[in-house]
Amino acid sequence: MHERTNNTGRLTAARRLVITEYDQESIAVEQEVAAARGVELLRADCRNEDDLISAASGAAGLVVQYARITSRVLEALPDLKVISRYGVGVDTVDVEAATRRRVAVCNVPDYGTEDVSDHAVALALALARGVVRLDRGLRRGDHSLSGAKPLHRISGRVFGVVGLGLIGAATARKAHGLGYSVIGCDPLKAPGTVTDAGVRVVSFDDLLARADVISLHVPLNAHTRHLIDAEALSRVERRAVLVNTCRGGVVDTAALVDALDSGRLLGAGLDVFEEEPLPASSPLAQREDVVLTPHAAWYSEESEQELKRRVLENAADVLDGRRPRNVVNPQVLA
Repeated sequence: MHERTNNTGRLTAARRLVITEYDQESIAVEQEVAAARGVELLRADCRNEDDLISAASGAAGLVVQYARITSRVLEALPDLKVISRYGVGVDTVDVEAATRRRVAVCNVPDYGTEDVSDHAVALALALARGVVRLDRGLRRGDHSLSGAKPLHRISGRVFGVVGLGLIGAATARKAHGLGYSVIGCDPLKAPGTVTDAGVRVVSFDDLLARADVISLHVPLNAHTRHLIDAEALSRVERRAVLVNTCRGGVVDTAALVDALDSGRLLGAGLDVFEEEPLPASSPLAQREDVVLTPHAAWYSEESEQELKRRVLENAADVLDGRRPRNVVNPQVLA
């Protein structure tokens, strides 16, 4: 079920970290950090809760990618001190249950700020210039512009950013540099104010009504699940395009398809989906008005290296009794 990836000899379970599952080619960076920090690193291939519990028995920490760390898993692993996740979101971890058991939950919230914001803008531009539709048409032998019309000049168009955290703010900065007029909304910022970066803050309803591009940059939680639903989409007034590079569950897929079918939305650029990987049978898969990428916005060679290093450093810091750079429930370390 798992293999040892550390050649320095068997260390005590109190220094053992288990990578629960992994879809990348190498864990060389993680191994390097583990060796330098005196951590035993095991790589597992967990398909379900039972596999995870078996692989991590006695371990002090988990390094997780997509695995769901439920209350049952936490109860079965009483020696656990830390869960460190590859990525920003921790919606796959029962943080409340972990906090009750004084298990630190770590993430890496800023490793892909430039990369995800680059991708969001790239999807917006691909839709704005009809790049994918024109490419598909040309490959079919169609040299006309009809499949991509209407296209509009970017200058003067309104780019709406939902969520003005690190990635949203970076996206806003880049969109402004391209000539968009940028507005944003965020529950922590009052409508009518202007951010330090010069983004005009509006209400969510106002953004939906005014934006030509609606770009989503929020975490997935009880407040944001299906934030973009049929009711929200009914308030879109400008035949906007929707860009989602945050979490698939923020958008109600059925409502999105209906809005595209009705023409209320002109198109969508999606890197994340309610079901991942996106099934070939998805109603999104064959649409000409949708640009799809496979949860790739986070990736660059630079962001991948940073993510791999920091996810191990966070976990090792907890094992060393130090506060890690990123922890979502710091009260457990008090």
